[in-house]
Amino acid sequence: MLYLKKFLKIRDNRPEFDEIKKAGGVGLPCIVINDGEQVIFDYKKLIV
Repeated sequence: MLYLKKFLKIRDNRPEFDEIKKAGGVGLPCIVINDGEQVIFDYKKLIV
């Protein structure tokens, strides 16, 4: 439950999620780095 609460706090306060929320989405899957320092929706961006 702790991780869900952390995710929701980030999701509710970051502009990256605005369009997703407007469309009725949750914002998953996504990768949150360093407690919200960076949010990545496309895991392929992690592959070097």
